[in-house]
Amino acid sequence: MRITVTVNGEQHTRDVEPRLLLVHFLRDELGLTGTHWGCDTSNCGVCTVWLDATPVKSCTVLAVMADGHEVRTVEGLAHGAELDPVQQGFIACHGLQCGFCTPGMMLTARWLLDHDADPSEEDIREAISGQMCRCTGYENIVRSIRWAAEHGGGAQTADAAADTEPAPGREEVRA
Repeated sequence: MRITVTVNGEQHTRDVEPRLLLVHFLRDELGLTGTHWGCDTSNCGVCTVWLDATPVKSCTVLAVMADGHEVRTVEGLAHGAELDPVQQGFIACHGLQCGFCTPGMMLTARWLLDHDADPSEEDIREAISGQMCRCTGYENIVRSIRWAAEHGGGAQTADAAADTEPAPGREEVRA
């Protein structure tokens, strides 16, 4: 099947097998290896990307389902040479650790901050509850997201600024 997907603002057209998962499309077809492939059962969350501004686990989305839609990966988080405050927070507070869960955590954090510029520690823990850190270093990750919130990291996207819906519940964030 021929699909066209806009990834990090750039349109890509490819012929793909109908059963190809979005995570494999991003990694193998587009070379965007920042999206990690973990459990393949949607439990670990390391493959989290945005599909039309909503975090999803790309191991549960077929590439053909993304046809005509926008995808944002960790490679699209920075603004040119300037790191997103979430990325800066992960550096400042040692939230990177082994780095396996980092891309999914960062995209979930960006989404949270776009919808709640000043989340509590409890809100942050709820938002990242669908993702596993194999280092079990959640404390540093939570601190990193709080750092981003305290350093102007909230409401980065125009879509989010226009979004008047309240912060999502666990089911929406778990993607």
